[in-house]
Amino acid sequence: MKFTLSWLKDHLETDATLEQICERLTAIGLEVEDVDDKAAFKPFVIAKVISAEKHPQADKLKVLMVDTGAGAPVQVVCGAPNARAGLVGAFAAPGAYVPGIDVTLSVGTIRGVESRGMMCSERELQMSDNHDGIIDLPEDAPVGQSFAAYAGLDDPLIEINLTPNRPDCTSIYGIARDLAASGLGTLKSAAANTFAIKGETPVKVKLDLGADTHLCPGFALRLVRGVKNGPSPKWMQQRLLAIGLRPINALVDVTNYLTFDQGRPLHVFDAAKVNGNLTVRRAIEGEKVLALDTREYTLSPANVVIADEKAVESIGGIMGGEHSGCDENTTDVLIESALWDPMNIAKSGRGLGIITDARYRFERGVDPEYMVPGLDAATQLIVDICGGTAAKADVVGYAGYTPKVVDFPVFEVKRLTGLEVSAEESISILSKLGFGVEGSGERVSVSVPSWRPDVDGKADLVEEVMRIHGVDFIKPEPIESHTSVNGRILTTLQIRTRLAKRALASRGMLEAVTWSFISGAQAELFGGGAASLSLANPIAADMSDMRPSLLPGLLTAAQRNADKGFGDVAIFEVSGTYENDTPTGQRRVAGGIRRGTASLAGSGRLWSNTAKGGGKPVDVFDAKADAIAVLEACGVPMGNVQFEAGGPSWYHPGRSGTIKLGPKIVLGTFGEFHPKTLEALDVSGALAGFEIYVDAMPDPKKKATRTKPALELSPFQAVKRDFAFVVDRTVEAGAILKAASSADRKLVTGVSVFDIFEGASLGEGKKSVAIEVVIQPAERTLTDEDFEALTAKIVANVTKSTGGTLRA
Repeated sequence: MKFTLSWLKDHLETDATLEQICERLTAIGLEVEDVDDKAAFKPFVIAKVISAEKHPQADKLKVLMVDTGAGAPVQVVCGAPNARAGLVGAFAAPGAYVPGIDVTLSVGTIRGVESRGMMCSERELQMSDNHDGIIDLPEDAPVGQSFAAYAGLDDPLIEINLTPNRPDCTSIYGIARDLAASGLGTLKSAAANTFAIKGETPVKVKLDLGADTHLCPGFALRLVRGVKNGPSPKWMQQRLLAIGLRPINALVDVTNYLTFDQGRPLHVFDAAKVNGNLTVRRAIEGEKVLALDTREYTLSPANVVIADEKAVESIGGIMGGEHSGCDENTTDVLIESALWDPMNIAKSGRGLGIITDARYRFERGVDPEYMVPGLDAATQLIVDICGGTAAKADVVGYAGYTPKVVDFPVFEVKRLTGLEVSAEESISILSKLGFGVEGSGERVSVSVPSWRPDVDGKADLVEEVMRIHGVDFIKPEPIESHTSVNGRILTTLQIRTRLAKRALASRGMLEAVTWSFISGAQAELFGGGAASLSLANPIAADMSDMRPSLLPGLLTAAQRNADKGFGDVAIFEVSGTYENDTPTGQRRVAGGIRRGTASLAGSGRLWSNTAKGGGKPVDVFDAKADAIAVLEACGVPMGNVQFEAGGPSWYHPGRSGTIKLGPKIVLGTFGEFHPKTLEALDVSGALAGFEIYVDAMPDPKKKATRTKPALELSPFQAVKRDFAFVVDRTVEAGAILKAASSADRKLVTGVSVFDIFEGASLGEGKKSVAIEVVIQPAERTLTDEDFEALTAKIVANVTKSTGGTLRA
């Protein structure tokens, strides 16, 4: 939001300096982003041409002698057709920066004649687009004085950053109201309208929206006859140019001016181009309109339009149509001031790709009570500038404003902000901001003004008191300490997220951050693609769906690295995936992939890596190890974890697995990727990955104390025993390990597979699985009889669970 200092002072009576105003704006929540004090225009002075002689070497150039009021005349070479003796204009000396042509002047020689500065045109000083000649001022203009001060170019420009909840400050009047409430001046009252009313507005308006009357809660229209359209006044043009708007003509400039001055967007129709009465309705599917930006838009029933009896004349609240626009031949105008539904305006503007000052204000919410006064203000300006006779306004649909009433306990200011603000001051602040206050004491009833749709409850009122009283008065205080030193701050999910990241980083993997959006084809490939997760307005065609898995983003990221010569990649991400559009449909997942030879032992073809298992392409066991590392880091009881062969369809069916905790809880998946998956993603190379569902892990059991138990070491020697079992080829090694471990949980402290053999000697469909069992006595040295009994129990457990037999 931009405005000039003089424009602000049209509404605010104040002696405050520019610096004080900017400081106060930021203090009350209207953050100042930029201030242009117009220092660039200080070098320009009013000068008078004493003589103008023809250039000896050029027919179109003249040699001027210019009196700048600073002593001897200055010689200037000028090509302007209106350069003449006696002309008074704007002079720029060497060293001055000319903003309109982006040039810093220096002493130069033009066709053999020295020139020590230049006489400037309006375009060169960004006053207008006029470049037909140099500025021609009245003869009584004070030579030697500042041209910027004389022409009003020294008016500082202020730009503030508005938050979406402050629609009232999309107007300069609203900003002045806030400053006045903060004690920085007095708000000026608007001048009374003086235009006369003659006759009725013949064009009638019908709101044809069925049950959706909220789409246009009110519409006001007035005819003004006999106007003479032309350029707007210089003061209005200068203000519009200052905030970045190009003056068009008086009728259009008036609507633009009031949009910023009062926050009231309006539109003017050329009455002669409107056929019959106007109707506010939903657009017909495929209906088209040529808008004022000369672009044709195809509409749908989601858009609300203003149409006459032949065609659409305006996209309601967003942009008018080219057909009924005003030009120099316009004599009768229809001024429109309407109310539009903020949500519909936002969706329509976004869908059509139109960004206008009107949309900016309507989608935030304009003051409904200013609909008719805004029409009157526009009428007054048009009559004053363009002449004409105003007819009686035709107002339809508007049912009036019923203010929200908030029960406000004044002591809430202290509770929520820590500020000591008296009840009297709180009530005074709210009253100055336009709130109606009834009652006294510690609890009052506050009615919300029509221009503050963002205020709903008592916390909003506390915010108003806080920002006007002064946020700087809030004293910093330390955060309240927890009742215990080891008091927990983070949630279990946050803790496990951090632990998962740390575990994967310690395994040599780099953290990546990928998009939460992927293409629809990729989403379907990884088990997603539901219509509920398809974005209504994606930022790109290949980002149309919420991701069901982290793996597509990681795989394509690895391929981009490979394309640039970095083939051995190990990356991970701990973030959200989406199963549906409900709150519980978002999962917290730790996922990672390894490519090429990026295993834990190292990557590349280094001779020492080969002997240690490095230098070979990554496989399913690398992914499994990463997945186990995440589970262990998050405190999952690994003794209860089960590994099943096979995984989702995007993995290789024979080189993948599923991790479970019991029969129902799936903790994750891992494996090498299916060739068809890689082909669909246009990814190549040795690739293995995993996903662990961090939010699926059960909560840890609460301990009576957080102190670690005493370390107990057995004084007895551990003993290892090897067993080889012949089982069906379909039997998983994990089942054998689990059966052996459960033989005696006190004595058996470790079981691992060290060999697998398949051969014709074992029989059709059989395999031999050799395991090593670690036996750790804790109370006494075991006898041979103890070992024999334990051995028999291990064999019996494995035989019962898997059907295997001890290999001879």
